[in-house]
Formats: sequence, structure tokens, C-alpha cells
Amino acid sequence: MTTETAEPAAPAVAGARPTIHVVPNDRPWRWLEAGWRDLMATPHIGFFYGGAIVAASWALVLLLIAVDALWAVLPAVAGFFLVAPLLGAGLYETSRRRELGEPVSLGIAFTAFRRNGPQLALMGAVLLLINLFWVRLAGLLFMVFFGLGFSPSIETLPLALLRSDQLVPFLVIGTGAGFVLASVAFAVAAVSIPMLVDRDISAIEAIVISIRATLDNWRAMAFWAGLIVVFTAMALVPFFLGLALVLPLVGHATWHAYRDIVR
Repeated sequence: MTTETAEPAAPAVAGARPTIHVVPNDRPWRWLEAGWRDLMATPHIGFFYGGAIVAASWALVLLLIAVDALWAVLPAVAGFFLVAPLLGAGLYETSRRRELGEPVSLGIAFTAFRRNGPQLALMGAVLLLINLFWVRLAGLLFMVFFGLGFSPSIETLPLALLRSDQLVPFLVIGTGAGFVLASVAFAVAAVSIPMLVDRDISAIEAIVISIRATLDNWRAMAFWAGLIVVFTAMALVPFFLGLALVLPLVGHATWHAYRDIVR
């Protein structure tokens, strides 16, 4: 595996050894531009995925309210960042086929998991374990800082949290732990899942290449991760509606990030 300066991407060659290219720090803007073109060319696919995520988000919040676990909304949102890359497999397949000039459709997008199914499933298990660990850790931190007897009603929960002296240390420690886990998940999945859709490669090798690509391009990838966080945070504000646009845009852009960095 080698590290080289960026140059125009070429279609992947079966059996070719992946090489990692170092890209300019502002490269994510070009990925977003290419992702936007893909989204506008296949809006029925992108907005279907985005709409499904919005509906799932509403269902999750309603479920947490029903079981009196509103405190888990923030950890659940953080968990979304951990597993979202896998949800975009159909978007990666759409961008891949557009790049090759092949036909695309919603049905074809769903076949993305067939291309390297077992390895994608293994990757999903890795991200799921990270997500479950985060949810458990968040629950443990909540109990450590607020105690087992802290169980105000949904209506009084925000005010009760604001009145607690433990809110600030809880947010500081919780945010720090979430940042570490999110960074690990990002490095693991940054280019590995598009690579599994594109190549006949093992999940372990894809993860190693993804981590190496993230470290070699840490400035550009940190900028890219920051843009994803900002866009997603903005999308969450209007009752998750913005995810209908942000998820497919970032998904298509992630494909172009992979093709730009891993040749």
C-alpha cells in the first residue's frame, strides 16, 4: 500500500491493490459537489432513503417517549452517527453505477448488499457493537451522575436536568466519550463500506485501509467529519426533516471521498 498525491480518479480494477492518495484539506467541498450531482440525477433514490430515515427517527422518538426513556434521545442521535455509513450502501451503489454509466433504479440500489453481503454484514456487526457500547455507556454515565432515583416525568425532565449540579459534568464527560467513540467509528467506516460495495475485499482489510486513509488525510477527513456533524445537527433541528436531504447528499459524497482517496 502506498501514499501518493491526489490525481483524477479512475474506475476500480478488479484485483488491483488499493493505494491511498493524500488529498487537499478542502477536498470535502468537491465531494459534496459531486454528491449533489448524483442526488439531482437520481432524486427518487436519494429522497426515498432520506424519507425512510426521517420516518424511522420519528418512530424511535415516539418509542422512547412511550417507555419513559426520553433521556436516551441524545445517545440515540449519537448512535445514528455510528451506524449511518452502513445505511448509505444503496447510495454508494447508485453513485458507483452512475460513474460506470450503468443504469440505476431504486430496486438496483437495494442490491448493494448482494455484492459483498457477508463482509458488509460483518461491518454492520462491528458498527452495531460500537453503537450498543455507546448506548450502554451513556446509560451508565446517566446513572452515575444522576442516580437510580432520578426519574422525573417527561414534562419536568428538562427543568430537572437544568436544576441539577451534575448536568455540566455529565455533558462534559458524555460528550468526551461520545467524541472518542464517534472518531473511532468514523475512521473505521470512512471509506470501508463504499470499498466493500465496490470491491471483493474482506471487512478487516477494508477497515485497515479506511483507518490508514483517515490518518494519512487527517486534516481533510477531520474537516469532512466536521461538515457531516454540522449538516446533520442542522438537519435534526426541524423534527429530523432535514435528514431527508442531508443523508443522501452525504451518502453520495462519501462515495466520491472513497474514490478520491482509495485508487
